[in-house]
Amino acid sequence: MLEGTRSPALENRRLWRGLLATLLLSTITLRLIFLGWFSSLDLAQDEAHYWDWSRNLDWSYYSKGPLIAWLIRASVELFGVLSIALTGNEVMAIRLPAVLCGALLLLSLYVLSLQVFRSERLAFLTVCFTAAAPVISACSILATIDSPFLCIWGWALVAGHRAVFRDEHWAWAATGLLVGFGILAKYTMALWLLSLGLFLLFQHDYRGVLLRGRFWVMVTIASLSVVPILIWNANNDWVSFRHVAGQAGVPMANRNDGIRWLGPLEYVGGQFALLLGYWFVAWIGAMLVFRPSRNFDPGIRYLWWMSAPTFAIFGAVSIKSAGQLNWPVAAYLSGIVLASAWLAREMSSANTAYRRFTRIGVGLACGIGLLLTLITHDTRIVRPFLADMARMMKKDDPLAARRLDPTCRMRGWKYLGGELDELRQRVRNPDGTEALIAGQSWNLPGEIGFYCLGHPAVYSLGPFFGDRHSQYDLWRPNPIADVESFAGKTFLVISDHEPTLRSVFAEVTPAKDVIYREAGIVVALWKIWICREYRGASASRNDNY
Repeated sequence: MLEGTRSPALENRRLWRGLLATLLLSTITLRLIFLGWFSSLDLAQDEAHYWDWSRNLDWSYYSKGPLIAWLIRASVELFGVLSIALTGNEVMAIRLPAVLCGALLLLSLYVLSLQVFRSERLAFLTVCFTAAAPVISACSILATIDSPFLCIWGWALVAGHRAVFRDEHWAWAATGLLVGFGILAKYTMALWLLSLGLFLLFQHDYRGVLLRGRFWVMVTIASLSVVPILIWNANNDWVSFRHVAGQAGVPMANRNDGIRWLGPLEYVGGQFALLLGYWFVAWIGAMLVFRPSRNFDPGIRYLWWMSAPTFAIFGAVSIKSAGQLNWPVAAYLSGIVLASAWLAREMSSANTAYRRFTRIGVGLACGIGLLLTLITHDTRIVRPFLADMARMMKKDDPLAARRLDPTCRMRGWKYLGGELDELRQRVRNPDGTEALIAGQSWNLPGEIGFYCLGHPAVYSLGPFFGDRHSQYDLWRPNPIADVESFAGKTFLVISDHEPTLRSVFAEVTPAKDVIYREAGIVVALWKIWICREYRGASASRNDNY
């Protein structure tokens, strides 16, 4: 090559990778700026719950593995002081791992697409399509288990591809480590191993891999992550297994014993909505076009098998359990690579009208996705419209705005914390100590503990109200299991069910109704009670895990 000249391939690679680096650095920077100075979103209830876990580090927890708690604790230890200096609280530090995981997820899909299709352009398009999906954007902001889980799933796809198709020792070990960490984030990661096993089983040329030592070394390394979870559960009455079984629809004590005949239809409809319709159709199209019976490329088959089983399993579960919209999201990671390849092919169709139609569809889907992402970052600009719509659907509802605006559940918690702090100054125990704080359900203590001054311990009285069990029932002492330690104490309780409180306390008086408004619209409402002389009661008998 003459001096001063570059090959077209090198030029293209530098172009697309430069665009990728720009996109990733821009998303990280913009998200950090948003979290630091423009976000009006308090911690979501799940985030606050995991933050409470991070204050009590353990090998596992009631409903999930320990990874999210470890990540939050590490981030707060490293960046908590900086977050407080910049923003006044630790929210930015808590959400920092989600921002980094979101960027690493996009990078993993770029590498995966490049591994299979050898196209820098297609890899960049895959990243752009993924970044425009609101569900991925949410996982790149909120500190939930899906942030590290999806990131790890993506890199496990990359390492697994390298292990299977290059048979490198380090790749098998790395895959095992990634899957193991993924299980520590979310038990669904076990489906990754199932999907790989099905791919190898049905891919004739690679079936022998199932009998090789390297494959089983990977499985062994991944399985080691289960050991701390098993030990923890053995010491805690196997609560995680019962919780997961209940969510999956396994019959338990007269629960989940019916058939939800419309469950699969609801499941597909929910996924259609989650992916804005267009991306779900694109995924279906790609899964049909690239199905193993029609395609002989092993890399494409790998992507197909790493997507279809997870989606199908949760579809089968929907017959017994309603589940949650985010459960099968991991299926779409390898699926979006296939969908991008399918869309790229359709956008290059010889049929001019069809090619234009496809390009317009992609542009609209990306545009709508980005618009929805921006709106959900700050819904105050559309909340009056949403509130009016909600009132039309249900008149005389003071919380009508919450019906159509899910971000309302992430607002007002700081305000509630301030109201409780004021009451804590006035309400005391008979011995002069500060009143304790409790919530009616498991998703309240984390929010209250974070936003009250000094981050006090907050308890859950959920079992008295028939709420499902939670981590708060395992931490000791607690008012449910250790009545004698709390007998006679005074509590400030956030609850909307006075009769139950009167069965637990000798004296119950209303303290105040905390109403949080934005632009005159009621966003949140809580009832605070002063409850004196705790005497305990029999927790509601239920097997709701």
